[in-house]
Amino acid sequence: MDPLGARSQFVEVQNLSTWDQPQGVQDEVDGENHLLEEDDQLTNQLNSLESPFPFRHDINSKIVLFNGDVALLNCTAIINTSNETLMDKNPVSDSIHRYSGPELRDELLKLKGCRTGEAKMTEGFNLAARFIIHTVGPKYKAKYRTAAESSLYSCYRNVMQLAKEHAMASVGFCVVSTVKRAYPLEDATHIALRTVRRFMENHGENIETVVFAVSDVEEPVYRKLMPLYYPRSKKEERIGLPLLPADIGNAEGEPVVPERQIRIAEKPGNLEDDSGGDSLESDLGLVGSHAFARMEGDVDKQRKLILQGQMSEVAQQKQHQRNYNRWLCRARAEDLSDIAALKALYQTGVDLCGRTVMVVVGRNIPVTLIDMEKALLYFIHVMDHITVKEYVMVYFHTLTGEHNHLDTDFLKKLYDIVDAKFKKNLRAFYFVHPTFRSKVSSWFFTTFSVSGLKEKVHHIENLQQLFTCILPEQIDIPPFVLEYDTRVNSPYYTAQSSGL
Repeated sequence: MDPLGARSQFVEVQNLSTWDQPQGVQDEVDGENHLLEEDDQLTNQLNSLESPFPFRHDINSKIVLFNGDVALLNCTAIINTSNETLMDKNPVSDSIHRYSGPELRDELLKLKGCRTGEAKMTEGFNLAARFIIHTVGPKYKAKYRTAAESSLYSCYRNVMQLAKEHAMASVGFCVVSTVKRAYPLEDATHIALRTVRRFMENHGENIETVVFAVSDVEEPVYRKLMPLYYPRSKKEERIGLPLLPADIGNAEGEPVVPERQIRIAEKPGNLEDDSGGDSLESDLGLVGSHAFARMEGDVDKQRKLILQGQMSEVAQQKQHQRNYNRWLCRARAEDLSDIAALKALYQTGVDLCGRTVMVVVGRNIPVTLIDMEKALLYFIHVMDHITVKEYVMVYFHTLTGEHNHLDTDFLKKLYDIVDAKFKKNLRAFYFVHPTFRSKVSSWFFTTFSVSGLKEKVHHIENLQQLFTCILPEQIDIPPFVLEYDTRVNSPYYTAQSSGL
C-alpha cells in the first residue's frame, strides 16, 4: 500500500515540540521553586549538591512527550507492549494491529513468542514506522518488586539496544507496563525515564529522537517526573534533586539490589584509611557519628576499630541498650491514655508479604498541644513488641497543618533512642499524600540525619498505589483520608477503570 494514501492520519515526529521547548508546563515547578526560595537553608544545601541527572540541552533536544497514539508516529520504529505470546489484547497493541494490517499477525506467529524483558522486531507493514519493536513487560506483584523492576528496565534497555544496533534515527515508546499487568504507573515511569536517559548519555549519540507517547491518564505523571531526569535548566535540576527516589539505578539505569553487591577491599590487611573508593564505609561517614548510626554500621568497620584498639563500640552499644530499656520501663509505667485517645498510631492488618502494618495519622498529632515526651513513650510502648519481627509503616500526611508537623530534632531523638530492632525490621515506610515541602524535608532527613532509612521511604501519591502493596481490607484508613483521596484523585481512578 502506498503510505501517501494515508499520510494525513500519521504524525511527523519532526513537527513535534521537543522537551527543551516546554509549552506551559512549568507552573508546578515554578511553584515548588518559590517554596524553596522561602527557605534559605534548603536552598543553600541544594546548591551545594550535584544532581545525578544534570541539565543536558543536547539530550533534551532529542526527547519528545506526545499525547497520542504511538501507532501513528512516523518514527523509524515504534514500540508495542504485549504478553509472552505477542498476541495480547490491549489498546496499544490493538491500534498497532489495526493500522499495520493482517500481515503483522502472521509475522508474529513466526516469532513464537517473547520472554518477559526481551524485545523482538518486525516490519511496520502499513504503518508510517518502518519497524515495530515488541517487548513484554512484567506482571507486578509487591512481593516480587525487585524482579519486576529489573524486567521492566530490560524492556526499555533492550529496545534502545535494538535501535542502536540497527542505526535507527527515531524511536516511539508507548508505556510498556499495561494496566492489565498491574504495574504502578509512577514507579514504571521512573524506570522508563531514567533508563532512556542513561542510554542516551552513554550510547545515544546517533539516535536523533525518542518519543514518549502517552495517554491522558499517563501524561500528568510523565510531566511531573520528566523534569527529574531531563531538567530543562540548572534551576529545575536543583529543584528536582530531593524528589528523586532512593534507587536511581547504576550507570546504565539498572536497578541496584544491595544484597547482591559484593565489596572487595584492595588491601584487607591495611588498617590505614582507604575510604577513597565508593565503599559502604565512606557512605556511612556522611550520616553522622551518633551512637545509633554507628550501631547499625558495617561489620568490616567494627572489626577495623577493634584491630586498631578502639573498643568503645561495644561499650556504646551496651550503653544504648541500657538507655532504651530505661525508656521502655517508663513507657510501661506511665499513664499514656491521653496519647492513646488521639488514635494517631495503631496496628492494622498485614501487607502482601504478611508483615504487620502500623499506621500513623499525621492530622491526629497536635504537636503544639501535647507532651511530646509522652508521645515518644507511647510510640516505644506500642512498637516494642511489634518490632521483634518484620513490619511496615504507613504515614498519612493527608490534610496536615503546621501544628501537626513533627520537628526534625524530635525525630532524630526518637531515632537515636529506639532499639536496633526498630530499624532492622522496618521493611518499608509508606508516606501517603506527601507535599513538595514534606518530600524535600524527608529527603534531607534520610540523607543527612539518619542512616539506612532512605531506601525504605516510598512516597505514595494516592491510595491506589498503596493498595498495590497492602490490600484495602488489610488497612484501616481514616474516613477523611478516603474522602480526600477520592476527591483529588477521582479523575485518575475513572480513567484507570475505563482502561480495564
